[in-house]
Amino acid sequence: MKLSAVPGITAMQADLEGDEWPLAGRMFDGIIVTNYLWRPRLPDVLAMLAPGGVLIYETFMLGNEAYGKPSSPDFLLRPGELREVAQAAGLREIAFEEGYTASPKPAMRQAICAARE
Repeated sequence: MKLSAVPGITAMQADLEGDEWPLAGRMFDGIIVTNYLWRPRLPDVLAMLAPGGVLIYETFMLGNEAYGKPSSPDFLLRPGELREVAQAAGLREIAFEEGYTASPKPAMRQAICAARE
């Protein structure tokens, strides 16, 4: 089943790194980001979380260069970075973890689950 066939789900493809923000003015009850970091848009992503909404964000962090790509600091979170940006956006932290993971492959990861009150 395609995600777009699920009732209440709208799937879309968008260029998140372009000059024009394709999601301007939209609000979402849930936002999930995995394996992606584009710092210039991070505030825009967090601003889209509706009151009562939940954010789940997980991606690579510094130290991952020892295990493969991504290896550029531009695409690796600093220690505690997701926690800091969530707090700055007024989100309440539900869970946070960072560090080494062996599965599905060895990597340095950082993840947060946070909510907008």
